[in-house]
Amino acid sequence: MNLLKFLGYAAASAVILTACNKKGHPTSTNPGDISAKTGIEYNTEEGFQVASYEPLAEGPGLKFIEGGRTTLGSMEEDVAMTRDNIERTVTVASFFMDETEVANIHWLEYLSHIKKDSAEEVYTKALPDTTVWQRELSFNDPYEQYYLRYPGFRFYPVVGVSWEQANDYCLWRTAKVNENMARNGGASSGGGFKLFGKKKKGAAAEAPAEGGSLSIESGLVLPNYRLPTEAEWEYAAQAMIGTQLDEDENQSNKRLYPWDGHQMRNPYGRHQGQFLANFKRGRGDYAGIAGSLNDGAMITEWVYAYPANDFGLYNMAGNVNEWVQDVYRPLSFQDVEDLNPVRRGGGISDPAANYDVAGFQSLINDEVRVFKGGSWRDVAYWLSPGTRRFMAQDSATATIGFRCAMINTGSNK
Repeated sequence: MNLLKFLGYAAASAVILTACNKKGHPTSTNPGDISAKTGIEYNTEEGFQVASYEPLAEGPGLKFIEGGRTTLGSMEEDVAMTRDNIERTVTVASFFMDETEVANIHWLEYLSHIKKDSAEEVYTKALPDTTVWQRELSFNDPYEQYYLRYPGFRFYPVVGVSWEQANDYCLWRTAKVNENMARNGGASSGGGFKLFGKKKKGAAAEAPAEGGSLSIESGLVLPNYRLPTEAEWEYAAQAMIGTQLDEDENQSNKRLYPWDGHQMRNPYGRHQGQFLANFKRGRGDYAGIAGSLNDGAMITEWVYAYPANDFGLYNMAGNVNEWVQDVYRPLSFQDVEDLNPVRRGGGISDPAANYDVAGFQSLINDEVRVFKGGSWRDVAYWLSPGTRRFMAQDSATATIGFRCAMINTGSNK
């Protein structure tokens, strides 16, 4: 009899526990109706207003980059003997990055909007420097006139853009994407993505008044588009996710380029033998010989040309170099954080006073920024993700473009 009674109690307890587990713990998307700490009901006159929330999908043009541990630094022989990118182990949090470089059509869209919305000097400041194509001993005159605006070059990477101009574009893009979201009730009107789905119980986020903007608390605002940090860019270019086995927690492989192997040609399938990036094969050889071109591009190329890496990113090697956030300094494993490293300014641990710019013994100061990736005018050495160079943040060339990145909000992965 006691045993039957015990079994009855056990069964009743199991039912209760099952009911509790079904309810579960509160989450960001299901916060519950009552505060777990004060017991006050949400969304009442006295209570805290909790807006409905669904995690945002990636903004237009972005790919998700799953973060993790990696080893940054140059794998190539240090031919310049700079010792400026010593290998170091870091962890990079998940983020989003543009699938392609920002193209001419995107920059022309930007120019069109600011010409309508801003003062003339703002528009003039945003114009790319088309004179970057000028060479005293080279007939590049057609590129200077046509490269930016001719329709045939629409989806070629924008060049002649300084680091400062690239940052201005990121700010404008953030404002325009969020403005478009607010206008369309949270959904893109052409980007092919939906920003929130089924409504949860809670206060609805109201559309902002004219000229206003949605608050961060609404959960309906994408974070800022921005330039990637050097660590993010290098991590995304490595795309080591394609080399990992499911059961292997150790990074047992390394990539010299954003693809497997040490060769520049595709070793597989019907595209076997074709070049995997747009680069300069050797002195005077930008594209190969007629009838048997190698990478097929004398200058830049279509932003979707050549295979994407394992994160789905195109042209992370070659085509154009790309600006990143970081101020340039020679790096060692001692002077960087090992979680989401970035150097915003030069003063921390390595001030500009250490470099004799006034005496013409150095070019390093707090206004030089890192660029990476190699370009149509570079040999294969610079296509390795760990190689790095720098240039003044207000300067531009025909070999440097950029792409944008964005933090992954509301997640610790």
